[in-house]
Amino acid sequence: MTTEVLGTATAGRGGALLVVGDVITDVVARHRGPLAAGTDTAAAIRTVPGGAGANVACWAARGGGAEVRLLGRVGADAAAWHERELAACGVRPRLVVDPQAPTGTVICLVDTGEAAERTFLTDSGASLRLEPDDWSDALLDGVARLHLSGYLLFSEPSRALVAVALESARARGVPVSLDPASAGFLRELGVHRCLSLIEGVDVLLPSRDEACLLTGLPDAADAAAKLSRHVPLVVVKQGAEGAVLARSGTVYARVPAVAATPRDTTGAGDAFTGGFLAALLAGAAPEDAAADGCRAGALAVERVGGRPPMPD
Repeated sequence: MTTEVLGTATAGRGGALLVVGDVITDVVARHRGPLAAGTDTAAAIRTVPGGAGANVACWAARGGGAEVRLLGRVGADAAAWHERELAACGVRPRLVVDPQAPTGTVICLVDTGEAAERTFLTDSGASLRLEPDDWSDALLDGVARLHLSGYLLFSEPSRALVAVALESARARGVPVSLDPASAGFLRELGVHRCLSLIEGVDVLLPSRDEACLLTGLPDAADAAAKLSRHVPLVVVKQGAEGAVLARSGTVYARVPAVAATPRDTTGAGDAFTGGFLAALLAGAAPEDAAADGCRAGALAVERVGGRPPMPD
């Protein structure tokens, strides 16, 4: 069964954004200090909608300037809830309901100390069972940009979907962006394999850790420059240190972060990506779009969960 709420109409100056990626149920546990092994640790616990792909779509839709669509796969257990939450954020979801697997779940352990750093326990569930049969070239009707969540690289069915989507986008001249998503999963996948899978991507949006892992370089700027020899535009997200942009082997812009008091860093990178892509759709230059991304990331870290505040 598929929940279909897409049309071919476009909004905004540059057409629609199609995001393909994970839709996840996040269980956020905010605790202070180290976990007490073998006994209780007091925490504030909330269940919220999440997923890197879904979060990006919601942040991109936040300004209301462009139509944002999302292709994802969920279980029957939470399909209706996720559809409602996405629609409430202004996203037009196409959710494929998996007949076997439940919706993916991530337990986010957030230390409420100064950095509000988080650790994820991930059960991908239905989210990485997206497959080529879930794709249709009609999904690109009216689409100006395609964004792929890097989590799609971490299972065979969704890797096959990435290949089909990239081929379809290239045939239509639709630029493609990708966020590598997880340094931990990238280590398991392997750097060379990852770089081969993203061949043809126009914009790469890694975190500092992901960029350094993909290049073997300790410095984010050097890593961005090296990656930009493989991908036309690289934007490395550095959290409180802003962002670095590189093209043709050279860093050409550094964008400062926006001051914020972190409460939960879950989804901050997704917020950056969503804000960045929305600005590109509106016609902004990449460095100006990165400034929008930094503003979205600052807002995200002051909230619990990975989604933007609901529109009035």
